[in-house]
Amino acid sequence: METEARLTKLASCAGCGAKVGAGTLSKLLQDFKTRTDPRLVVGFDKSDDASVYVVNDETALIQTVDFFPPIVDDPYLFGQIAATNAISDIYAMGGEPRLALNVLCVTETMEEEWIREILHGGYDKAYEAGVIISGGHTIHGSEPLYGLAVTGFARPDKIRKNDAAEPGDMLILTKPLGVGILTTAAKAGMMTDDAVMKRIYQQMTMLNGEACRIMQKYRVHSCTDVTGFGLMGHSCEMAQGSGCTLHIQTGRIPFHPEAQEMADMGLVPAGAYRNRDFAEKAVSLRGNISRAMQDILYDPQTSGGLLIAVDERDGEALLRELQDHIPDAAGIGYVTEREEKELMIEA
Repeated sequence: METEARLTKLASCAGCGAKVGAGTLSKLLQDFKTRTDPRLVVGFDKSDDASVYVVNDETALIQTVDFFPPIVDDPYLFGQIAATNAISDIYAMGGEPRLALNVLCVTETMEEEWIREILHGGYDKAYEAGVIISGGHTIHGSEPLYGLAVTGFARPDKIRKNDAAEPGDMLILTKPLGVGILTTAAKAGMMTDDAVMKRIYQQMTMLNGEACRIMQKYRVHSCTDVTGFGLMGHSCEMAQGSGCTLHIQTGRIPFHPEAQEMADMGLVPAGAYRNRDFAEKAVSLRGNISRAMQDILYDPQTSGGLLIAVDERDGEALLRELQDHIPDAAGIGYVTEREEKELMIEA
């Protein structure tokens, strides 16, 4: 829909680029007194995509919440992207999303039609995912925010955590990088190619459900979705949690070529610098890797793809099946025993 004013102008940052840095979160949560329960197999201490509580031998409950400021000016599209992004955390854990609650903050100047369209976009994307939005909470604030608290389910033996990669695993990424850079450029009026932005919007509203369903057929050891912490931040968490080193081959990484051009011009979101501050100490560069490519690796993604660590015996078969349904999926590296650094980035 057309809007005379720009929704993104009501927010100081956009999408997952607004996410607080991973290093900051670790410090904020340090030394909190919390209850323990052996059935809580994934909690906030694991730096994973969602919490997991085992109900019984057949059922694990998965819970997550995700919301952010507008990343686009179209309210309906913003609602779709925010819902897709929130639901993705359930898929990253290997689950099926089932229930959700709206999380919405509106400003005094927002038109009622904008608010309705944001919610409409969220409801439509939830319906596509098979999710029931059963309620929610709305407040007034200085900036618009929207997202979902999502509940999903899985068999306990099908849970895929971000800290279980094993030496020999093949690394697969299911969506191209560069979304944060390109949406930053669009907000600055520097990316005016409608075809490029349409491609970006289609990617951000593509559910990771098909990728999740396909990966569950194979010996996948670990999985996470690549969102606000960028490929480097989420890879760093996987490497540290698994006690391994991830080798990432830049020549095989799918990315939007226009993002490299924008990065060369310095149009990089602030979140990329926060991600670099968090992960750079764990990174070793091998070969000539341009600053623009490094920016893409640290770029915060909104509604990004899955990063999958799969047993090397299943890697090629999984990749072929993924590419039959998700052509941009690519093998981007491999896992070894822990080396000097957690992340080896190879030209």
